[in-house]
Amino acid sequence: MRVTRFVGSCDENECPTVYATDRDSFLFQGEAVVGHGLTIPDGEGVVELPAALVRDLVQKAIRDGLV
Repeated sequence: MRVTRFVGSCDENECPTVYATDRDSFLFQGEAVVGHGLTIPDGEGVVELPAALVRDLVQKAIRDGLV
């Protein structure tokens, strides 16, 4: 899988970031959330992303013709 940085809140690898893949999908990097009360299947997880990053993702995806 080829992964490229799509949008992020900083240039370092330790910040919430969204990556685009060559499989027509996105990877989300954020703070792992525990104690959320959700039932999450094995092999999956929940991450928290700032609302501003989600807005940037949507805006860039529209500009790039991905949605």
